[in-house]
Amino acid sequence: MAEGRVIVVAGPTASGKSALALALAEHCQGKAAGTVINADAMQTYDAFPILTAQPTAEERARVPHALYGVMPLSETLSAARWSTLASAEIERCLAEGRTPILCGGSGLYLRTLMQGIAAIPDVAPVLREQANADWQALGPDAFRARLAEKDAAIVGRLKPGDRQRHVRAWEVVTGTGRPLSDWQTDAGTPAPWRFAILLLTPERLWLRQRIERRFDAMLDQGVLAEVRAVFDRSPDPDWPGLKAHGAPEFFRHLKGELPLEKARQIAIDHTRQYAKRQMTWFRHQLTPDLVTDAQPAQSLGIVAQYLDKMEV
Repeated sequence: MAEGRVIVVAGPTASGKSALALALAEHCQGKAAGTVINADAMQTYDAFPILTAQPTAEERARVPHALYGVMPLSETLSAARWSTLASAEIERCLAEGRTPILCGGSGLYLRTLMQGIAAIPDVAPVLREQANADWQALGPDAFRARLAEKDAAIVGRLKPGDRQRHVRAWEVVTGTGRPLSDWQTDAGTPAPWRFAILLLTPERLWLRQRIERRFDAMLDQGVLAEVRAVFDRSPDPDWPGLKAHGAPEFFRHLKGELPLEKARQIAIDHTRQYAKRQMTWFRHQLTPDLVTDAQPAQSLGIVAQYLDKMEV
């Protein structure tokens, strides 16, 4: 592998990224054995391996995998924090002579790693605690209106019910005296490695059908029991890890609010909508070296040939 080269496998959910990354890691065995490093926010959490389609035990036995299932559902994972974790894994791989293969659909995380992010100073934890308390006391609408007085630009980019990001914006502006949107205009320091970026862009109908088939396969694998194990712990509904697609719908089913079939369909629809947003983001925000709409079975040959030409 070319020194300091990192392979990136990106694309929408259910597009075959994990299978391709695994196959590429095995393809690299003859030159520099590959390690698959997770670049999907929800797959970083530990309680939903089936729901978030994490690599199976058999797949992990075939090649090393990193940053899968390493965080509790209650912890907040930002793009900056993931970037720090991923950078450490990349450094470890390169030091061992392995090929780092980033795999995931969290585009902002990948861009943060590759291009850098503004170095926002740490703020006192008490500010986050107070902001969370204010969110509960004021309600989302009033909290959002208050934040807009200090950082209208960031409010314009946030969904109204996104507590985590509203709280983050408030703690930054109160802790630093400078709006988060202003901090985000600062250029970060790009990563020191060279990236070979592969973008999967499957045909829309094929992807929609694959999302449905994968969700049904999860049901067959026992995903409902997996979610129930978390539900029975009466978790805080604001835990970041509970945003995994399917978790809110299954929770509503377990509360008796939705029949299983209805929960299934809503979760599938939400996942399809998310995949569409991912593709839009990747098309406008990522500059890939190779774009392929081939299905997983055909993509390895195309990608492997391309990487071989690049001497990766």
